[in-house]
Amino acid sequence: MIKRLLPFIIIGVLGAVSWFIYQNPPQAQRGAPPQPKRISVETLDVQAEPFQVRVRSYGRIEPRTQSTLLPQVSGEIVWLNPDFRAGGFFDAGEELIRLDSRDYEAEVAKAEAALMNARQTLAEEEARSAQAAADWKRLGNAGKAPPLVLRKPQLNAARAERASAEAALRLARLNLERTRIRAPYSGRVLSTEVDLGQVVSSGTTLGQVYAVDVLEVRLPLQNRDLAYLQLPEEYRVEGEEPVQPRVDIHSDLVRPERWQGRVVQTEGAIDETSRQLHVLAQIEDPYGDKAVGRIPLKVGQYVTAVIDGIELDDAIVIPNRAIYQGSYAYVVEAGVLQRRELDIAWQDDSSALIRAGIKAGDQLVLTSLGQVISGTPVRIQGEKSAAAKADNAAAETTGGRS
Repeated sequence: MIKRLLPFIIIGVLGAVSWFIYQNPPQAQRGAPPQPKRISVETLDVQAEPFQVRVRSYGRIEPRTQSTLLPQVSGEIVWLNPDFRAGGFFDAGEELIRLDSRDYEAEVAKAEAALMNARQTLAEEEARSAQAAADWKRLGNAGKAPPLVLRKPQLNAARAERASAEAALRLARLNLERTRIRAPYSGRVLSTEVDLGQVVSSGTTLGQVYAVDVLEVRLPLQNRDLAYLQLPEEYRVEGEEPVQPRVDIHSDLVRPERWQGRVVQTEGAIDETSRQLHVLAQIEDPYGDKAVGRIPLKVGQYVTAVIDGIELDDAIVIPNRAIYQGSYAYVVEAGVLQRRELDIAWQDDSSALIRAGIKAGDQLVLTSLGQVISGTPVRIQGEKSAAAKADNAAAETTGGRS
């Protein structure tokens, strides 16, 4: 019986449900459409301001004057200056090495004896020549006496012998002086190759020294930097001071140190390896009063250099962190993002000089955004904008109706 009534029961239940839905239709709750979520961004108010280009480069400290000490005579090293060691300082003319001089002292004595003998021979020949002239007149000979009668050839030979003896004595004394090897200038020892008791010959390397009056740094420049530098090779009117841009040398060998120098020379050819132009910067008197209380510069030490370039009156400069893929940036206009393609005139490690794409008065976005598109609503940090107020009002309205 139940099986027969089951279909009628199901039909009745469905009919009741349909009637209930018909009598009570669902009502949609209407409200303000949801507002898109705004991104909070940090911005920079771009201004045109004076800006001095400062070009960064890197180089290695080198001496302007460096010499290899070579003896001009042979002998045994019998004395070394205590400062003749790597890093030692010396003054111009100071004795650095002394060779055994006994052989050269003997040569000087022999040369002095030879000179005395030559002078005696010359004196005798002068006396004979004078006596021959007197005899010619005493014998009543008319006219001038012939040169052979006056012993002119013998007299000239004696004079030449004396000159040769004088030259030999000068050479012997010079060789004796060369046993004392002196510093050609005030400088510092770079390296030594010999020690006490060693026998050296002419041409043996004794060591390397360099002058301490000036140190140099050879600095490469990128092609993009050349237009913003005034280099020493530029033509100047006669009488004007030469162009020598200031350069700051930064050293981090032990602790941060800063040295002042000048760019004094521009090389005349592009380096074949790096394809860059190099300039030469000089630091004057690096071991004088400037070095008091500081870590002295070392030859071969790598340093960072910052060269003063030209100064621009109205420059648009933005930080590199606001630039994406090196070609575009975002600005805020009327509460939304706008992408701007950039024409970068010059750029260093921290900032970029903009030729076109950004102008004074723009709100440059500094916040890293990732993948966004133009037209995305944003909210500037620290600013209660009208858009933010609208968002709050919409949120309150939606909350009141829910």
